[in-house]
Amino acid sequence: MLRCLRMWKTPTRMGFEPTRAEHNGLAVHRLNHSATSSLKRHFLRYRSLSSVLNHRPKMVDSQYYLPNDIGVSYLDCREAFRLLSPQEKMYSHYLSRAAWYGGLAVLLQTSPESANIFVLLQKVFRKQTPAQLEQVATAAGLSAEEYQAFLVYAAGLYANMGNYKSFGDTKFIPNLPKEKLKALMRASKAFQEQPTEMEALWDSCSCLLYSLEDRQKQLGLGNKGITTYFSGNCGLEDAELAQKFLDSKKLSAYNTRLFKKENGGKACYEVRLASAVQKDCAVDGECESSCGKFNFEDKEFVVTRGDYAAVMEKVCHNLKLAEDYAANENQRKMLEEYRRSFNLGSVDAHKEGSRYWIKDKGPIVESYIGFIESYRDPFGSRGEFEGFVAVVNKAMSERFTKLVGSAEVLLPELPWPREFEKDTFLKPDFTSLDVLTFAGSGIPAGINIPNYDDIRQSEGFKNVSLGNVLAVAYATQKEKLTFLEEEDKDVFIKWKGPSFEVQVGLHELLGHGSGKLFVQDDEGKFNFDKSKVTNPETGEPVSSWYRGSETWDSKFSTIASSYEECRAECVGLYLCLNKEALSIFGHEGPDAEDVVYINWLSMVRAGLLGLEFYTPESKSWRQAHMQARFVILRVLLEAGEGLVGLEEVTGQDGKSDARITLDRSKIRTVGKNAIHKFLQKLQVLKSTADVEGGRALYDGYSTVSDSGAHNFLRLRETVLLRKEARKMFVQANSKVNGDSVELVEYEGSAAGLICSFTERFQDNAEQLEADLLEMSKRDSPCWC
Repeated sequence: MLRCLRMWKTPTRMGFEPTRAEHNGLAVHRLNHSATSSLKRHFLRYRSLSSVLNHRPKMVDSQYYLPNDIGVSYLDCREAFRLLSPQEKMYSHYLSRAAWYGGLAVLLQTSPESANIFVLLQKVFRKQTPAQLEQVATAAGLSAEEYQAFLVYAAGLYANMGNYKSFGDTKFIPNLPKEKLKALMRASKAFQEQPTEMEALWDSCSCLLYSLEDRQKQLGLGNKGITTYFSGNCGLEDAELAQKFLDSKKLSAYNTRLFKKENGGKACYEVRLASAVQKDCAVDGECESSCGKFNFEDKEFVVTRGDYAAVMEKVCHNLKLAEDYAANENQRKMLEEYRRSFNLGSVDAHKEGSRYWIKDKGPIVESYIGFIESYRDPFGSRGEFEGFVAVVNKAMSERFTKLVGSAEVLLPELPWPREFEKDTFLKPDFTSLDVLTFAGSGIPAGINIPNYDDIRQSEGFKNVSLGNVLAVAYATQKEKLTFLEEEDKDVFIKWKGPSFEVQVGLHELLGHGSGKLFVQDDEGKFNFDKSKVTNPETGEPVSSWYRGSETWDSKFSTIASSYEECRAECVGLYLCLNKEALSIFGHEGPDAEDVVYINWLSMVRAGLLGLEFYTPESKSWRQAHMQARFVILRVLLEAGEGLVGLEEVTGQDGKSDARITLDRSKIRTVGKNAIHKFLQKLQVLKSTADVEGGRALYDGYSTVSDSGAHNFLRLRETVLLRKEARKMFVQANSKVNGDSVELVEYEGSAAGLICSFTERFQDNAEQLEADLLEMSKRDSPCWC
């Protein structure tokens, strides 16, 4: 059976409960690492060349397909769930339901066609499981390979919540001819029972489903790609103007989208807030509405509500149910504010909920939910919806707790002056979690939130490492390691996991958790002594800072996410050289030196692998973390003295290959000095809101060209030739049965992933699908 699920029924009362350890939440800064994916890229070749020519006028780069042998793993949370009390199980269940429903908004945030494709697949698989549909596929003329390609595509769409990869923002299309897929759809039970409806649904998305026009190959703004955060007629200048307007009204962009229209020959902008409430006037629960018409720089702006209203209603409903099972008053108030945020479209309410979340120290069930990550907004200000529910792993969390305790000793080791560090380090929760639910476009390895600068600076944050994700996501097989010398591979495999754990901890806690932003508030008050603080790069007094409602994201916009990830990665590299930091994770002596070596080697290798996520046609990067790692590679290559070696070679298969090496004897001298200088520059430019200087520095190191000591454009072709697909995760469901909650598990396969999503949205499925189609249809004229 392709569909294999197991029921884990829990007793009504547990014999024991885990100790309440310090816990942590999600974060806007993800530490996703693709450098050690253990999957082999296999491109399916069709038997008939004429068939390929008939259905594909030209060969398509394999980066736009998901390979049939892509890794799919079950995210095991059985033991974590078993240890929860009945109350905690109920709490986690309703939080998970809220997260999954909210995650559907990502379909509408990704591409014009994603929601329609999702509904098409849901309708097909609700009537027939993957195993049952296989017989139909055979009768319709699909080979076993073609049917598997369809299952992989469907699983990929579910895993990414859209038809663009969450890591890299590249479009992927089915790896079978369009006519074969059409034949399968028409032969399905869903199509047979409702031919008119299904034909219309197929027609609404089939063209874009397969289209690889240049602009549709990747996400981006204007002519650089596809985005549904902005209407199709918006460009960078519109995004910049809208940000100025939002700043003037003290409105956050996190939960908004921007639609540009013409009104009597004059540009009119609609700023639409995500909310269950669709009325723009003040409603019960608010003193005044932020909605209305405004003139700004001779343009008309209209602030409205009701984006994703149908799914926001379901989020609020399930959060309300979760409140009954909250463990304490902080959790209840947190959920109440989240509901107010998603109901009214208020980021301020979400910030208030985040304050209660920070105060909720060491919960057994940890969660966070909202419009969080700004990576996929081409302008870098709007948040993608995500939500997670997880359980503390006590043993692993002890190390992170020790790291928090040592933070005040480690922070002064960073290369910037004391004045550029936060006045007080607010010790956060930092724990290892086993994920029960992670809804959104992808699952990170480590996270640090909330993302609100004012809260992070003065009230604190939380950090987590997602233990069961790390356990399966980054396993490495020797024969699948690329670009390393043979003598490095065994030590790499042995120490990759431990070194990555160290990097995650340092990156999240002391990377994203460090550094001060110089701010002058609306009343003219400075949070630093302007007469005394000197810029260490110039020796001159600090002459720039953030003003009023300006934030890191709003000022540095398009480079903010990647720049910050680069800063955090550099902190990890720099502080992993500290023996105290290594000892916290249990590494001493020669083993500690191996951890350092592999951490640095992983980083430079990841920088090379990052070239996969660069688009030469638009000269743009599609993934913040991988751009950051490429920048670090450039910095360490520039350091010279033989620290890093990178050469193009011919592989054993006769095709182009590359080798990257690191002289471990020079890490603590040449390497440390290079990161010291670069990291100080990054922090000083960030602290002082020096956008011009920051862009010049970061864009310079981000440049990918065919000139200089290394032909990075040619190396990119080699990386694409030997790239590996990222693993997909199958997650469990939970369901209420009387007074208990049952965990429903699935096999780690494309079919298992499909079944998990089909069963996840069984309640009022037809109405939910109709709502998604209606929301998609409403905005369809805006993408032309």
